Amino acid sequence: MAGNRRKKQHFSRIHAFSCGITSFKGDHSLIGGPGFSRIAYCNDPESFEASVLNYGDNYVRSTKYTLATFFPKSLFEQFRRVANIYFLVCAILSFTPLSPYSPLSNALPLVVVIGVTMGKEVVEDWRRKRQDIEVNNRKVKVHCGDGVFDYKKWRNLKVGDIVKVEKDEFFPADLILLSSSYVEAICYVETMNLDGETNLKLKQALEATSKLNEDSSFQNFKAVIRCEDPNANLYSFVGSLDLEEQQYPLTPQQLLLRDSKLRNTDYIYGAVIFTGHDTKVIQNSTPPPSKRSKIERRMDKIIYFLFGMLVLLSIIGSIFFGIATSEDLEDGRMTRWYLRPDETTIYYDPKRAAVAAILQFLTALMLYGYLIPISLYVSIEIVKVLQSIFINQDVLMYYEETDKPATARTSNLNEELGQVDTILSDKTGTLTCNSMEFIKCSIAGNSYGRRVTEVERALAMRKGSSLAQEVTEEEANVEESAEEKPSIKGFNLVDERIMNGNWVNEPRADIIYKFLRLLAICHTALPEIDEETGGISYEAESPDEAAFVIAARELGFEFYERTQTSISLHELDPISGQKVERSYKILNVLEFSSSRKRMSVIVRNEEGTLLLLSKGADSVMFERLAKNGRAFEEQTKVHVNEYADAGLRTLVLAYRELDEEEYNEFNAEFTEAKNSVSADREEMVEEVAEKIEKDLILLGATAVEDKLQNGVPECIDKLAQAGIKIWVLTGDKMETAINIGFACSLLRQGMQQIIINSETPENKALEKSEDKSAAAAALKASVLHQITEGKASLASSSESSEALALIIDGKSLAYALEDDVKDMFLELAIGCASVICCRSSPKQKALVTRLVKIKTGSTTLAIGDGANDVGMLQEADIGIGISGVEGMQAVMSSDIAIAQFRFLERLLLVHGHWCYRRISAMICYFFYKNIAFGFTIFFFEVYASFSGQTVYNDWFLALYNVFFTSLPVIALGVFDQDVASRFCLKFPLLYQEGIQNVLFSWYRIVGWAFNGVATATIIFFFCIRTMEQQAFRGGGEVVGLEILGATMYTCVVWVVNCQMALSISYFTYIQHLFIWGGILLWYMFLLAYGAMDPDISTTAYKVFIEACAPAPSFWLITLLVSVSALLPYFTYSTIQLRFFPLYHQMIQWIRFDGQTNDPEYCHMVRQRSLRATTVGYTARLEASFRSSRGKLEDE
Repeated sequence: MAGNRRKKQHFSRIHAFSCGITSFKGDHSLIGGPGFSRIAYCNDPESFEASVLNYGDNYVRSTKYTLATFFPKSLFEQFRRVANIYFLVCAILSFTPLSPYSPLSNALPLVVVIGVTMGKEVVEDWRRKRQDIEVNNRKVKVHCGDGVFDYKKWRNLKVGDIVKVEKDEFFPADLILLSSSYVEAICYVETMNLDGETNLKLKQALEATSKLNEDSSFQNFKAVIRCEDPNANLYSFVGSLDLEEQQYPLTPQQLLLRDSKLRNTDYIYGAVIFTGHDTKVIQNSTPPPSKRSKIERRMDKIIYFLFGMLVLLSIIGSIFFGIATSEDLEDGRMTRWYLRPDETTIYYDPKRAAVAAILQFLTALMLYGYLIPISLYVSIEIVKVLQSIFINQDVLMYYEETDKPATARTSNLNEELGQVDTILSDKTGTLTCNSMEFIKCSIAGNSYGRRVTEVERALAMRKGSSLAQEVTEEEANVEESAEEKPSIKGFNLVDERIMNGNWVNEPRADIIYKFLRLLAICHTALPEIDEETGGISYEAESPDEAAFVIAARELGFEFYERTQTSISLHELDPISGQKVERSYKILNVLEFSSSRKRMSVIVRNEEGTLLLLSKGADSVMFERLAKNGRAFEEQTKVHVNEYADAGLRTLVLAYRELDEEEYNEFNAEFTEAKNSVSADREEMVEEVAEKIEKDLILLGATAVEDKLQNGVPECIDKLAQAGIKIWVLTGDKMETAINIGFACSLLRQGMQQIIINSETPENKALEKSEDKSAAAAALKASVLHQITEGKASLASSSESSEALALIIDGKSLAYALEDDVKDMFLELAIGCASVICCRSSPKQKALVTRLVKIKTGSTTLAIGDGANDVGMLQEADIGIGISGVEGMQAVMSSDIAIAQFRFLERLLLVHGHWCYRRISAMICYFFYKNIAFGFTIFFFEVYASFSGQTVYNDWFLALYNVFFTSLPVIALGVFDQDVASRFCLKFPLLYQEGIQNVLFSWYRIVGWAFNGVATATIIFFFCIRTMEQQAFRGGGEVVGLEILGATMYTCVVWVVNCQMALSISYFTYIQHLFIWGGILLWYMFLLAYGAMDPDISTTAYKVFIEACAPAPSFWLITLLVSVSALLPYFTYSTIQLRFFPLYHQMIQWIRFDGQTNDPEYCHMVRQRSLRATTVGYTARLEASFRSSRGKLEDE
C-alpha cells in the first residue's frame, strides 16, 4: 500500500549505530574478483545483462530423486548391497543351461524385492515433494512495474526482483534491505529457523535507500548490487550497491536471510540477491551423515560369512563332482553306465572333468543361494517403518501443550534405541524449559519471594530432613497464597510484602521504587498491545529480559509505549497509591555484550534529572559501586549466592544521577565513537561507556529461574537404573550447571566431585602474560595435573565403591580434547558416575561425543534443542531433537524428535528395548530358516553326487522366502513383546540386555545357525530313510523325486513356522493369521499349482492331490518330522529358562506367578543388574540409607 504511515522511531539515538555510517575497507576491495562476482540488477531482472548471467530461479528441491533420475539412482542404491548383486548375477545366469531352475522362478523374487524397496523410496520421496510444493508455492508481493506490487509465487522470484515482505512473513530468498516502515529503515528479524536463537536481530538499510518508503517510490528505481558468490557463511557478507553513480558498501547489517521472519515491523522492501539453492540457508543444509546401527553392521558380517559358506560348499561339491565325473570312464568301461558318459554334454563329460567341475561350481553357486535370505533387507525396512509409525503414534509421548508428538525422522536406527550406553545432553531447553520466570529479588538488603525452586528442594534433601520439612511447609503456604491469583508466564514471585502495591509500606519503599523503575526502563523490549483485550505483551531480545519487564508490570510499573526517543510507564505512585503516567526521555543505550556483562541506559525524567540505570553480572557490578553506594552490599552478596545455590540466574541492579556537564562530555565522546568507521569501533564505544558506568548506587539483585522440565529427575533416575551413563554438556557457568546437577540427581550430597577448572588465580595470571605459547603450555600442564589427580581419586574410590562426579570447564576441556591428553581424560570420565562439561562450545560438544563414540565403541545418544547442538546430534549414533522454543534446527538435524526430555524414558526403555529385541530375533530367525532350507538342498546334492539336480520344484524355491515364511517374521518384528511396557519401566534393568547385546551376540547367532543345520539334518535324513525303501501309495508305487521334494518342503514349512510360534512371547491375531495362514497357503498353492498344465507345474503336477494327500504316511511323516526337528530347541529353551533365565524371562516368571507387587521378590530381581546404579534419586536414597546405617553402627 503506497500510503502506509511510517513509524517515527529514531533508533539511531538508542542503539550504538548510525544510519548509513559504513566505509569500504578490508574484504570490500575484493568485489569483482574471484569469489566476489555476483551481480544483481535491481528492479530489472529481465534485462539483457541479467539474462546473460543465467542465475538459477528460486525453486528449492529437497527430494532425493527426480522423474529422470529415479530409476538409475534407485537401482544404484539397491545394488550397492552385495546380496542384491549376487541375486542379479544368478538371475542373469538362470537364462543359461547352467541354471538348475527356470529363469522366471529365479528372477521374480528379485524383481518383487527390488520393486517393494523402490516403492518405499517413492512414498518417502513423495512426502518430501509435497513439502517442496507447499514452500515453493507460497506467495510474496513483487514489484511488477509502475510502482505496483502484486503477489507472485516464491518459485518464480529472480535475482534483482524487488519484494515487499510484511509483518510475520518469512523472507522468500536472501534479500538486501532497502527500506522499512521505520524512518530509520530498521527492522527486527527472528532467525529461529537458522540458528535456533529466539532473540530478535536488528537490521538497518543504507541511508541512500531508506527514503524508498512507498510502493510508488520504486517506479523508476534502478541500482546494481555487486557482492560475494553464494556461500554457507550466515554471519558474513561483502558487497556494494551502485545507485545514481554513487557506490555504497553492504554488510551483514543489510542482509535478510531466507526462512528468517520479519517481526515488530509492518513491512520492508528488499532486493533479491540469492535465490533457491544459492541462498545461505540451503547452502548450510548439508545432508545428515549416513548412520547405520550396530546390528545392521553385524548383519552384513553374517551375510559375508554365509557367502563364504556358500562358496565353500560350492567348491567342495565341484571337487567331488569332478572326481566322480572323471571316474565315469575307466579304460573305456563306463562305471555309471546309466548316465551314458560316452554320449553326454560338456557338463558331464569325463574327458573334460575339470571343465565340468568349474561349470558345476557355477551351478552350485546359484543353487545354494537360498542360504542368503533375499527378502531380509526389504523385510527389515518394512518392519522398521511400521515400528516408526508406532513410535509416532504413542500417545504417552505426545505433548499436548505444544501439540507435538514424537517423530521418528529416520527408521534406520530403531534397534539402536535399545542399546544406548551413554547419553550426552544439553542443559538449557533440554533438561530445563528455557522459559524464564522472575521468582526472587533482593532489594535494599531484604530478600523477597517465597517460591521454592527444584534445586532448593534438592538442597534441602542434601542438608537434612528437618530442613526438608521446613521447605515442604513453606511450599504449602506459598501454594495457598498462589491459588488466589492466576499464573502469569514469566512471573512467579509470591510475597505479600511487595505484591498488590504493598511495597509502599515497606521500610525502604524509596529504594523499591527505584528498583522497579529500573526494571521497567533498562531494556530494549518492545510492547505489543492486543487490540481486542487491551493486554500488553513484550518482544524482548532474551527470555530473561521479558521476565524483568513482566515483573515490573506486575509490581506496579507497566511499560506500555516506546516513542521516538522516550519510554512511557504507568507507575504506582508511592505517595498517592494511584497509577500515574510518566515518560522518560531515552538519551543513550549502552548495549549488553558478553565482554561487558552489563547493560545501561541514560534517561532524563520529567523533572529534568539525568539518570544512569544499569544492570549486570555481580562480577562486574559490585566493583563499579561508589563508596556511598554500598549500603546493602554484604546482604545483597549473601542473597546473590543463595540465589545461585538455588539454581537461579542473577543480575545486580544499580543507578546514579549524572550532572549536565559530565553527560555532555560523555555524549560527545560516545557519539564520536558510534560514528567512527575504524575497525576498532566497538572497542572505542565500550571504552567510552566504561568511563561513565562507575560510582553506582546499589539497589538490589534479581533472580530468575530456568525451571527443570517436568519429569526430568524421574526420567534420569530410570535411565540410571537401566545402566545408562548420562553426561551434561552445557554452555552455562559451572555453578549453575552444578546446581542443576543436584536438582536432577546427577549429583548428590557426599558424592566426591573432581573439578577441573582453569579459572584459578594462577591461571588467570598466566593468561595475562605476554608469552601466549608459554601460558598455553602452563595451562595444559595444569589440566593434565588435575586429570592425573582425578585418576588417583578414582582409583582410591573404586576400592571403597564410592561414586564420583567429573566437572570440567570449557577452557580445560579444550586441552583435555587434545590428542595426547584425550585418552586420559576419557578414562577418567568413564570411571565417574556423572560428567558435566561447562562453558562448552558447539564444536567441543561434537568432539566430546565423537571421542566417547569412537574410543568406547558403545552406542551414544545426543539430545539437544538448539542450533548449537546440531554438531553433537549428527556426531552421535542417535541424535534426539527437542522440539522446544529454540527453533527447529536441532529437530531438522535429528534422527528422532520429541517434545520433552522425560519422553526419553519411554522412547528408550520401552520402544528401544522392544525394537532391539524384535530386530535381533527377526534377523536370527531369518538366518535360521534359510540355513535350514539351504542345507536340505545341500544334503540332497551330496545324495545326488553333486550333480546340480535340485530336490524342489522351481517355484517352491522361488516362493519360500517371499510368501510361505516371510510374513510371520514381519509380524514378529512389529508386534512381539517379551514384557509389557509397564514392566519395561518398572524393571529398567531389562534395558541392559541391549547394552550388553545379549540378544544378538555371536554366541546367540551361532546358536541359531546350529539350530538351522540341526533342523535341516533331521528333516532330510528322516524323510530319506522313511521314504527310500517302502511303497508310498496304495498301488505299491515307491516315492519319486517329486514326492520326496513336496514332502520335505512341507516339513520345512511346518517346522520353521512352528519354530516361530515357539519363539514368540506375545501372540496377536495377526501373528496367528500369518503363522498358520502361511502353512495353509502352502497347501492351497500346492493344490492350485499342481492343477495347472504339466508344462507349467512340471514336477508338481497333481503331486498333492494324487500322491501325497491320499497317503497316510505323508501326514504321519510331516507330524513326526516336525516334532523331532523342534525337540532340540524346545529342550534347550526349557533348560535355559529353568536354570539360566535371562532378565526378561525372570520378569515373565514374576508376572506369571503374580509377584509383580512383591517388593522383596522384585528387589531380588533388581540385584541381578549388570551395572550398579550410581546416579538418580534412587541411588541418592540408597546412599543416604547406607550413611545412616553407618552412623548407627558407629554409635
